[in-house]
Amino acid sequence: MVRTIARLLSSLCLALAVAGLGALPASAQSRIKDIAAIEGVRTNQLIGYGLVVGLNGTGDSLRNSPFTRQSLETMLERHGVNIRDANANTRNVAAVIVTAELPPFATPGSRIDVTVSTMGDARSLMGGTLLVTGLAGADGEIYAVAQGTVQTGAVSAQGASGSSVTRGVPTSGRIASGASVERETGFRLASMPEVRLSLRNPDFTTAQRVAATINQVYPGTARAENGTVIALRAPAGMDMASLITRVENLSVQVDAPARVIIDEVNGVIVMGEMVRISTVAIAQGNLTVTVQENPYVSQPAPFSQGQTVVVPDSQVSIEEERGRQMRILSGGSSLATLVEGLNALGVSPRDMISILQAIRAAGALQAEIEVM
Repeated sequence: MVRTIARLLSSLCLALAVAGLGALPASAQSRIKDIAAIEGVRTNQLIGYGLVVGLNGTGDSLRNSPFTRQSLETMLERHGVNIRDANANTRNVAAVIVTAELPPFATPGSRIDVTVSTMGDARSLMGGTLLVTGLAGADGEIYAVAQGTVQTGAVSAQGASGSSVTRGVPTSGRIASGASVERETGFRLASMPEVRLSLRNPDFTTAQRVAATINQVYPGTARAENGTVIALRAPAGMDMASLITRVENLSVQVDAPARVIIDEVNGVIVMGEMVRISTVAIAQGNLTVTVQENPYVSQPAPFSQGQTVVVPDSQVSIEEERGRQMRILSGGSSLATLVEGLNALGVSPRDMISILQAIRAAGALQAEIEVM
């Protein structure tokens, strides 16, 4: 497994190195819409509390879930039925939390998906129907109303002896297009005099390049406020939505700091193209100590009045890996040179992690190391 990971890592690193050395500069460019987001244009989380009915005896126990009983009583009273004095103990109802994400610019009447999750001791929502549930935002206003049949995608079966089989999570499900949007968020992009673009990976160089690229096409419309935000003002005769439509398809060469990502748990290493090292010598070797136990039975001769005993037999050997010479990597070496040198040593990914950390400790690795 380790050798397979090492081969895959070597192929990936060499491919990245070749792409970084031999590709044209235009191939490293990305569209602005892929590297930045518009401030305020985002999804909004909605949440609601409701009841799922029609369960086949897999719902909440009304005695153990008082909130389910109270909700059931309140719901029935709205329809003129009073069960407060009745000893109802049905298990066909479950109290649930309903969540959804309201897309940006969603208009009344559009449909969105919802997720339904149990709150009490219900065993499954399979076959249940969610009753009308209002979904509120962080401001407490109702933005959507959900209702429909819950699809769990799970299988659950239980025998009379208590044995059971469960596949998936039957206590959580989804309703595709189960909510209808009732209210807009009120975000008016077209009438805004200025918007802010936010880089997903903050970098001062990239922010300046984005502003310069936009100003080349629409002079004086973009300004980099910092390494994350680029302010954008619509020119005369053009609304903001039209400007963003044209700006988001412009290509920019993205810059990034030299960084090495190390996942010690899975033995994964990812190195950026800008990683450089100073002059350094590297040697790597392994020492293996093997202890082998071969006990045997000592049997006395007949009529010797001796005793049968187990005699230990231990063999200890020490093997030191040889044949790997110290390699020198010259100053300013690129990612390709670093990968080539480490591959020449024949190190595994986990040994490579130790080597990179040692190079960093020696002050020869000109990059940031992030250990996950």
